[in-house]
Amino acid sequence: MPDRIKTLIVDDEPLARRNLRLLLERDPQIEVLGECRNGKEAVKAIEASRPDLIFLDIQMPEMDGFDVLESVGAEHIQAIVFVTAFDQYALKAFEVHALDYLLKPYDDLRFTQALQRAKSQIESREINKVSKRLLALLEERESHKGSSTALKPYLTRVMIKLASRVILLRVDEIDWIEADGNYAKLHVGKKAHLLREKMQELESQLDPQRFVRIHRSIIVNLERIKELHPHFNGDYIVVLEDGSQLKLSRSRRENLESRLRAVSG
Repeated sequence: MPDRIKTLIVDDEPLARRNLRLLLERDPQIEVLGECRNGKEAVKAIEASRPDLIFLDIQMPEMDGFDVLESVGAEHIQAIVFVTAFDQYALKAFEVHALDYLLKPYDDLRFTQALQRAKSQIESREINKVSKRLLALLEERESHKGSSTALKPYLTRVMIKLASRVILLRVDEIDWIEADGNYAKLHVGKKAHLLREKMQELESQLDPQRFVRIHRSIIVNLERIKELHPHFNGDYIVVLEDGSQLKLSRSRRENLESRLRAVSG
């Protein structure tokens, strides 16, 4: 094993990068080369420094972790630990290909286990095996694009960061979502939670059989819709089970009615 393991952190969340750095810096064998805030930065850093180990976040806007792997080439990766908020079902893909991952939020023990496995890979020079596993994973992802069994599944949980803790919110608990700048406000009963995600990016991760966009700034859970009321100029008002009234754009009415018929049928 090299005296110091050159390690790169890739995650779009500042807090996540900070936590990883603090954990890694406890280990005298680890040399943290740097932190990357997005996929483009990661590709440049990997090509420039050829790290021994990468902690790679999967869910990043514009260029996700899989896109990074495709850009740099799996054969150039020595050891990797995926960092993800995927649910347990989606993680089966990593397990099948014997690739390690950290499921957010993770504890110190789980991190230590993942780091030790990565060290063992480097020590035993299993680079060829790792690259083959990564290639198989990427091929599986490519073959599943556009299908219901795609590697990138619809969200089942979202991670909400509060002042003193992190909560995992089940997506089916969400009543409706509204845009709030670069954030999405998730309405759950009488509570609302802010998620650092733009509406377009969030919409692409939600199951279209359950959630539908009814306005430029509103996504609604189909199961919560109670009534549709005509409004001015061809617009409608969507009334939810809890009494919330949301504006339905005229251009989105046909799509919503089609989704509602599919659900009721």
